[in-house]
Amino acid sequence: MTMIDSSCLMENGGGVGGGGGGSCLPCTPEEEKQIVEELNREAERDLKEGNLYFVVSSRWFSKWERYVGQGFVDNLDNGKSLESQDLDAERPGPIDNSDIIEGGSGNEGDELELVRALLEGKDYVLVPKKVWEKLVQWYKGGPTLPRKMISQGVFNRKQFNVEVYPLCLKLIDPRDDSESTIRISKKASLQELYERVCSVRRVEREKASIWDYFNKQKISQLSDSNQTLEELNLQMDQEILLELKEDSSPSQSGKDSTGNELAVVTLEPPRSPVSIAGGPVMSNGHSSSYSLNLQPGSALNSSFTDMDNGFGASSVRRVEKGGLAGLQNMGNTCFMNSALQCLVHTPQLVEYFLQDYSEEINTQNPLGMHGELALAFGDLLRKLWSSGRTAVAPRVFKGKLALFAPQFSGYNQHDSQELLAFLLDGLHEDLNRVKQKPYIEMKDWSGEPDEEIADECWRNHKARNDSVIVDVCQGQYKSTLVCPICSKISVTFDPFMYLSLPLPSTVTRSMTVTVFYGDGSGLPMPYTISVLKHGNCRDLSQALGTACCLKGGESLLLAEVFDHKIYRLLENPFEPLVSIKDEDRIVAYRFSGKGTGRRKLEIIHRDKSTLELLKGNVGKSFGTPLITYMDDDSPTGADIYLAACKLLSPLKRACSPTMAHSGKENGLLSEANAETSSSCNGQCEPPRDQSMGDTELEDTSSQELSFQLFLTDDRYSSCKPIFKDSVINSGNQIKVVVEWTEKEQKLYDSSYLKDLPEVYHKTGYTTKKTRQEAVSLFSCLEAFLTEEPLGPDDMWYCPSCKEHRQATKKLDLWMLPDILVFHLKRFSYSRYLKNKLDTFVDFPIHNLDLSKYVKKNDGHSFTYELFAISNHYGGLGGGHYTAFAKLIDENRWYSFDDSRVSPVNEDDIKTSAAYVLFYRRVRTESKAESGETSQVEAGS
Repeated sequence: MTMIDSSCLMENGGGVGGGGGGSCLPCTPEEEKQIVEELNREAERDLKEGNLYFVVSSRWFSKWERYVGQGFVDNLDNGKSLESQDLDAERPGPIDNSDIIEGGSGNEGDELELVRALLEGKDYVLVPKKVWEKLVQWYKGGPTLPRKMISQGVFNRKQFNVEVYPLCLKLIDPRDDSESTIRISKKASLQELYERVCSVRRVEREKASIWDYFNKQKISQLSDSNQTLEELNLQMDQEILLELKEDSSPSQSGKDSTGNELAVVTLEPPRSPVSIAGGPVMSNGHSSSYSLNLQPGSALNSSFTDMDNGFGASSVRRVEKGGLAGLQNMGNTCFMNSALQCLVHTPQLVEYFLQDYSEEINTQNPLGMHGELALAFGDLLRKLWSSGRTAVAPRVFKGKLALFAPQFSGYNQHDSQELLAFLLDGLHEDLNRVKQKPYIEMKDWSGEPDEEIADECWRNHKARNDSVIVDVCQGQYKSTLVCPICSKISVTFDPFMYLSLPLPSTVTRSMTVTVFYGDGSGLPMPYTISVLKHGNCRDLSQALGTACCLKGGESLLLAEVFDHKIYRLLENPFEPLVSIKDEDRIVAYRFSGKGTGRRKLEIIHRDKSTLELLKGNVGKSFGTPLITYMDDDSPTGADIYLAACKLLSPLKRACSPTMAHSGKENGLLSEANAETSSSCNGQCEPPRDQSMGDTELEDTSSQELSFQLFLTDDRYSSCKPIFKDSVINSGNQIKVVVEWTEKEQKLYDSSYLKDLPEVYHKTGYTTKKTRQEAVSLFSCLEAFLTEEPLGPDDMWYCPSCKEHRQATKKLDLWMLPDILVFHLKRFSYSRYLKNKLDTFVDFPIHNLDLSKYVKKNDGHSFTYELFAISNHYGGLGGGHYTAFAKLIDENRWYSFDDSRVSPVNEDDIKTSAAYVLFYRRVRTESKAESGETSQVEAGS
């Protein structure tokens, strides 16, 4: 596309509500859009720490996007794009950020506080500095909400994020018991914090001393340094304490301003040469150095200082009542607490991390976290298994997590299963016994026995991956791919850490879909069918094809109609039906043959009758759009008119007005009426260009032209008349507008195009709430193991065809681990909808027998027992995570809800909130040489 010369606009702000004067005319919506897009691309090319971005309310920004026709932000209430909702949006007023600011108004700048828990894309958008300047020039308004881009993570995990919510600290000054709020970047240095505090409280820097006052405990004195506040593990909304050196005398040491004693606990590990894992600590106690130089065989430090909660030193040995400590919520960290409680109650991991594991710390693994994640997890597990039930604040662990997995940083809600996947993989790499991974070339197997292939694949995997996580948590499954064209079979054996199971559904929903003939051979007909509520568009097409007696070789093209236009084509057979709401209007176009790769002609109807003109509705759209296929490489205007004539022919009225609806049976024209409609009779011949010769004009002068066709664009914003010899160059999709005057309304019955029914017609009666659906864990597992075709975005490259194919895939369980984790796929995401399934899954607590699902009999038992559950309550974008965990020694279940820990009956742990299930193998059967069989409890 040729770019508009916007230099004048860029210099003068377009002259629309902007400062700077300038002689340029106001920007058009298209020019505004183009300028912003170019500035956004420029900002993307220059990403670096310190870049300035501005927070803009989505409520205002969506109005601007409608105005310029961008339509990037979706209306989350009804799922319709802004572009399709309002094609003639008015110019928005001044920028208004009041809805995302606490209190609704305030001063400009960093001190304005955003409403907590806002979501990017839904509540606000971020725009680069130059884009903000342009928007202010064009629209004025505000207030201004600048935010800086920061760098998070290390090495290959480093990423840039805009710090929308700076660190908020509560400064306590005991001199007057005042509390001040300090908002500062987590990347700010401690020196910057001192400068800010001294400025706010008007004290001399030499006399000021700041304490980490987490949980109202003097954790440690913050010595002036260049360490960042993030490295010091300062948390959102926590308190810091200001003390003046002149007020600190020996008699008052360790007391607050009222003379009460304060518990003083050092945050950092003691400067002992030995760490909790049995190796030497880092030079500064945390992550600024990566050379751990752990010494194998070192003794454990029996009096290590608590790194996580500041509640004093304690022994690390496991005590009888250990494992009953909760985890404090550090700001939307319930997802992390839930995942951690499941892991720290995994018997084999408890046994491992309570021993000396220093020899297995791998500091050189480029795929790991230099051992720091394993150390932080081990320290936290030891604290949780120490005596007492005092809740632990996992500040150090959260800091490490943010360092190595920036996606979990900040204070937004995340997914406990995604965190579990990261932790298991990260712990494995940090504890990988393989220091130098060998290169292993993959073989192309053909005809070898499964046992031979599986054993070699597992040996190759173990040659590169050998850790306690592999020993305990990894199994192996068989994956079989079959090419649909040449029947080439590909068999691989891959390791797994957990199994993500779909939730099959037996609940159905009624859907009404109107079928139109794509070749104009019949009248439209609505069909009401029943499909699985959580099925996909393939299920809908199959059920609809049966209802409308679809013939062999015919196909259906599903589409959603909104505002009398095609809103979206449902061409992806795996699009979930939950993306189609009851109030949506769905149509299906019936064609001979497949439509893949063929050019589509879409016809939209516009009313130009006298009545509509009197109402002021000039060119108002109505009815249902029609679609057909154009097989010509370069269709002309004549081809377009001929195709339109065929599509509209079933609507042609009989000669007599009294016969307007005669001859219609079962959605098809009668034979007599079909003969009348089969000929265009000149009514659909296109108008001729004025440049045509007189002879050509004489050929059509005796023929009265009916419909006028116009070529339009994707936004239906422009219309160009189509002439007979026009050459149409509109890519793979042509959009045409048909104008209906009173004359056409008399000739054709447009009522068939109107009153398109909704997917589900709601009656005025209130229906009784249906019983909650329940499925078994075995049904979920069987659905996971069922053969199915790959999605169109996950094509397989067939080595025989030398092309990507939509192969069928079949999974089989080959080898099961001692700890088996099931992830129930409650959350589904598509382009148009996010959904959570609250289906109750009936899972066994004892004696889960998987023997019939495992292909390899390796002598181990396939019986499992449940010991932990990660639960999710509520809906998407929020909700709350908890955990149930069983203390094996006590044979008793407990509920872990952040810092609250309480006993729970075993009968109460089965809920529809169950999200991740943890099972352990209860027996290991091994045959001695004498032939006798012994049974040993796993993990005991």
